[in-house]
Amino acid sequence: MAVFNHSEFDNHEQVVFCSDAETGLKAIIAVHSTALGPAVGGCRLWNYASDEDAINDVLRLSRGMTYKNAMAGLPLGGGKSVIIGDAKSIKSEALFRAFGRMVHRLSGSYYSAEDVNITTGDIMIVNKETPFVAGLEGKSGNPAPFTALGTYRGIKAAAKHQFGSDDLRGKTVAVQGLGSVGFYLCEHLHRDGAKLIVTDINQDAVKRAVEQFAAVAVGLDDIYRVDADIYAPCALGATLNDNTISQLKVRIIAGCANNQLKEARHGEVLRQKGILYAPDYVINAGGIINVAFEMRPQGYSEAESTAKVMAIYDTLLNLFQRADAEQQPTSVVADLMAQEIIRRGKA
Repeated sequence: MAVFNHSEFDNHEQVVFCSDAETGLKAIIAVHSTALGPAVGGCRLWNYASDEDAINDVLRLSRGMTYKNAMAGLPLGGGKSVIIGDAKSIKSEALFRAFGRMVHRLSGSYYSAEDVNITTGDIMIVNKETPFVAGLEGKSGNPAPFTALGTYRGIKAAAKHQFGSDDLRGKTVAVQGLGSVGFYLCEHLHRDGAKLIVTDINQDAVKRAVEQFAAVAVGLDDIYRVDADIYAPCALGATLNDNTISQLKVRIIAGCANNQLKEARHGEVLRQKGILYAPDYVINAGGIINVAFEMRPQGYSEAESTAKVMAIYDTLLNLFQRADAEQQPTSVVADLMAQEIIRRGKA
């Protein structure tokens, strides 16, 4: 199993493999960059099919956090962690305390937070073993509403660029994934007058969306073929690939999922099809922005955090305009802009 010549290895500063026999903990912590500050990124608990899949995920996600934090204008680097296992069976206080001890050994180069299958309550347990966590209850709390707000603002920016107006009334948005962020996003879109088409593996969430937002429910694989203006991927990554892109009828892709492009080349494929893509780590930065405001010496401010999340709108508009001017995919331009910010931070 290769690491240094892995396709997703990008000069990561640290990749730490963690194991605790007593609790069954198997985790990987990846610190991509601390050039702008301590690496911050959530912990994901997932039942990966293989160790290789877990490594691939943590390397991609940690790099994405570096770029996300840079583009959000935060004094933070990028990192991520994954715990391997079934969330329904392995969660325990002992396991999260063991993970906390592993995080603590990195002496503050990495701060963890909640991510898929990890709650703020779980992070409070991690906090019993280490101060190097963020997104705590009683402080910034659950980042999901802020991620949803930023994604909503990003969708409006994409509509402004692609359609000439950010008014979403009458626009149809196909939302894939109704987890906490996806459902909050639907609330914003419904309030704005958008028509919703939804899908999720959780049928209870689908039923709630149908009842609360008059959404139309479709099958998991049907979401790519619906007649819609905007596709909002809000589940796991890699939903934009050769198979799905060929089915899409939308003019905008803007959602909160991480690592939406299966391969880097798919950014150019979307550009050639005339589909405007809002790069995932730019549009979904609301959660980490809120967490960052908790970490400030002067303490947390919800008002200041919200204002910075709202500014994702302007960041994306600038990105879209530069991509048009340079005739480059938005995904490529986002990487270039993030790299420029990181270089300035190192200077």
